[in-house]
Amino acid sequence: MWKGKNVTVFVTGGIAAFKVATLVRLFVKAGANVEVAMTKSACEFITPLTFQVLTKNKVHTDTFDEDEASKVQHIHLADKTDVAVVVPATANTIAKMANGIADNFVTSTLLAITAPIFVASAMNEHMWENPATIRNVAQLKADGKVIIEPATGFLAEGYNGKGRLPEPEEIFEQVTFFESRRAYGSPLKGKSVLIAAGGTKERIDPVRYISNDSSGKMGYALAKAASVLGAEVQLVSTAKQLKVPFGVNVTYVESAREMEEVVTAQFPTTDVAVMVAAVSDYYVANRSDQKIKKQHNKSGLKLELAENPDILKGLGHSKKEGQVVIGFAAETEKVLEYAAAKLEKKKADAIIANDVSSSNIGFNADNHQVTILTKEGKQIPLPECSKDALALEIWKTLVAENVIR
Repeated sequence: MWKGKNVTVFVTGGIAAFKVATLVRLFVKAGANVEVAMTKSACEFITPLTFQVLTKNKVHTDTFDEDEASKVQHIHLADKTDVAVVVPATANTIAKMANGIADNFVTSTLLAITAPIFVASAMNEHMWENPATIRNVAQLKADGKVIIEPATGFLAEGYNGKGRLPEPEEIFEQVTFFESRRAYGSPLKGKSVLIAAGGTKERIDPVRYISNDSSGKMGYALAKAASVLGAEVQLVSTAKQLKVPFGVNVTYVESAREMEEVVTAQFPTTDVAVMVAAVSDYYVANRSDQKIKKQHNKSGLKLELAENPDILKGLGHSKKEGQVVIGFAAETEKVLEYAAAKLEKKKADAIIANDVSSSNIGFNADNHQVTILTKEGKQIPLPECSKDALALEIWKTLVAENVIR
């Protein structure tokens, strides 16, 4: 996404300026060429040398530092910028941007930029809520700038309020989200997508359970990609340890029966349902309400297992009103054969088959490789790649093959 892109980070004079070093590092690690411009006030909080070391580029601070006779520096920087991020955006700089004031290197360059501009705000809560700031932020939005609003938390003044700069990772995620949407378009715009992810847990007692090796990563990658491509995404998840992608709503569940209840309730208002979750085939019928103590006898512990509902089959066989149902088939042998049988048995519109016997593309791996089987009989293999990249390819293929219309 960022490899070869020119990202310009504009640092203004707020206490949160120290966080920008981490943000710059994230862009650099992602492959971007990063340049930094700073107001004189920003230099009071963090030195230009810090950013020069991180970016390996000159840091711009003075409008009149014209060291190349053939170039006007602030215009040259504006022209080559692919993405601009103003962070931390103080009330002062926001006011100048909203009113077209160009009285330093940062504001002069921003006035000349035609590329997307992201404004990550940070200031005191009362300054953020001031009518003047509200008007200025509204003007920036009307001008096409993307506003990353401040977070609520402990402020420099010593009390809690809305005004903290979001963490660098959150800013990076939001900028990446909107730039990805701009790059890939919105083929899923107007679609409501429901995704079930993670391995379900079936309780034996309050401290033990039966589960499987599914990490939920593929489901989260599909949710993230669907959101990027314009869909409204509802994620039903057992994987509380994973970060919820930006723009995605989540409902947490634990067992297969809990998942079925939530998925079934949301299905009528869904356009596309994707069952990525590794649903346990059985639950413990004789579950104990108290922790089971060790049995000191030769007969051991006996668990009575009862069959869980087949959520994918339930959706596929339901009375659909235009909904598209997509399932996953995680197999260790005869992958395509078993996936084709599952496609027919579940009455799904497509099945995404993956071989989990291989450690490099199986459960908990970062990479993945799948084949999409459609009800029209097509088998479309996709190349092995990261789960995030694969998720985008899956959605694009489903749209291209008219599985999703």
